Amino acid sequence: MYKKVGVVGLGLIGGSLCKALRNRYGAETIVAANRSEDVLITAKAEGIIDEYSLGVSNIFGGCDIVFICTPVDKIFDYAKQLAPIVGKDCVISDVGSTKAHIYDDMKTIEDSITYIGGHPMAGSERFRYNASKEHLFENAYYIITPGETVPEEKTAEFKEMTEKIGAIPIIISPYEHDYAVASISHVPHIIAAALVNNVKKLDSDKGYMHLLAAGGFKDITRIASSSADMWESIMFENKEDIISVLDSLSDVISGIKDSIVNDRHEDVYDYFHDAQQYRNSFNTTTPKAFVKRYEIDVDVLDRPGSIAIIAVLFSSNGINIKNMGIVNSRENNSGALTFAFDSEEDRQRSVELLRDMNYEVTVKE
Repeated sequence: MYKKVGVVGLGLIGGSLCKALRNRYGAETIVAANRSEDVLITAKAEGIIDEYSLGVSNIFGGCDIVFICTPVDKIFDYAKQLAPIVGKDCVISDVGSTKAHIYDDMKTIEDSITYIGGHPMAGSERFRYNASKEHLFENAYYIITPGETVPEEKTAEFKEMTEKIGAIPIIISPYEHDYAVASISHVPHIIAAALVNNVKKLDSDKGYMHLLAAGGFKDITRIASSSADMWESIMFENKEDIISVLDSLSDVISGIKDSIVNDRHEDVYDYFHDAQQYRNSFNTTTPKAFVKRYEIDVDVLDRPGSIAIIAVLFSSNGINIKNMGIVNSRENNSGALTFAFDSEEDRQRSVELLRDMNYEVTVKE
């Protein structure tokens, strides 16, 4: 049990960790450092942290674990500052979305620290403390990359902590992690920014593209609103893997362009069909999934009380809503609301109840 926790960097992830560790994990004392004092004052006033400083200081002495929640190129510097203050028994972790370079750097000081790398795969385009929330890590994968010399009991304790804040821990090597996230996170951010920059370049003075950039375009480019500082840092920390994935993507784009230029209809069909089939295999209810989500879409009118009626219907029949959301884009969706449940039984019961009330329901597979 981590009784005293330290956090360096009180943005979205750092703030959410503080809230989750306070309210879900039961940390007794939380101390934090941040360059801007305003968020520290807010967090202390909210009872989320107990003590703070504007940089690494002796307030971190006696911590059982310290999370470094800064841009990845600053993590090792903070670890070196923390090492003489916290000692070998304290776990130093981070939340960086690249792991290999940090892992290699940490090995150079492994005699003085206990490093367990971490990457909670949670967040949004909003990245400041005021966007932080206790439940940010619910059902999110939390990648754990412990150092080779870390005792198993230390890793087990860290894993238990991630579970208590609602996350799904996965232990893999830092090198496997970086190649995977280059493909599914880092390059997609490049693509999202490229799409936005391309529309900005192509739009006329009348701004029709800007006006019409709604629905699917806004959905696919949402992550382009993320922090430029953070993503500049990530690009160079994971440079080799990102370049490798970009090379592969370039081949894919060149291939479809060539098929269109040369009127190869079957190849174009296969391009979209193969993507459709593989995308649909990301089925959250498959046995391979770490957490099963059972989802439905419901078509409702935009009227006061529409959500409340459905919520009361489920509640009165003992059905727990795991998650719900409003579908802002109707281009490829069959409903205005989406609901997720804990079990297939709850999902099937919800479908029956809604259809009995003449709602149009689509089961998401």
